[in-house]
Amino acid sequence: MPIRVLILAFCVLTSLPALASEVHLSVATSLTDAVRDILALYGERHDDVVLRPNFASSGALARQIDQGAPAHVYASANAAWMQYLVGEGRVVKGSVHTLARNRLVFVGAPGSGTTTMADLAASGSIALGSPRSVPAGTYARQALEAMGLYEELRPRMVLTRDVRQALLYADRGETDGAFVYRTDARLARNAVVLFEVPTDLHEPIVCPVGLTPEGSENPAAVSFFAFLVSAEARAILEEYGFDVGVDGS
Repeated sequence: MPIRVLILAFCVLTSLPALASEVHLSVATSLTDAVRDILALYGERHDDVVLRPNFASSGALARQIDQGAPAHVYASANAAWMQYLVGEGRVVKGSVHTLARNRLVFVGAPGSGTTTMADLAASGSIALGSPRSVPAGTYARQALEAMGLYEELRPRMVLTRDVRQALLYADRGETDGAFVYRTDARLARNAVVLFEVPTDLHEPIVCPVGLTPEGSENPAAVSFFAFLVSAEARAILEEYGFDVGVDGS
């Protein structure tokens, strides 16, 4: 190749702006609003990093990652899906931290008369995330089974793709109620919290976050991950109703 062509190519390449680093994030739907604020704050300080979030149910995201979808950071709404990816070698075990904790509530129309788990036996249709892929639905199923109500209510259940869809059905009055997280219930326009599900009826609601092997080798992903588990980011999560504190895992 003529030397003048090499020189021209070098000049063109050096005149181009540096390519931004990309960080692919797989985030549980229930964390959407808080994480968006965290992304915005981080982006203001790191304009050389492109953050690409993917919001969906924890199970759907875990399956995507397991099948090779691009992901550097995974934030789940329960520990089981995180443990699954750790077991498959898709998340680095030593990177996993508890990001936040949540509470399960039942929402519906004001004055419906449903104030306890036992009252659900006389209720109408109930929306909940599919227990096979949506952690909120898994917790709801555990609570209903603990009360001996799951099989009885099963014909009246409307299973949804994620917790936000369950909330939408109850908020529009398309179902008589829905099991959602306390943080999601704050988004309802019409539905209200009818009762909080006793925590001894289901597993603890923990939201873990971890780096994938690709993420652990991506400096931008490692930097964002450090910010995500920082006190500043936790303060944002707390504003959205999550329980936060010193991480123990």
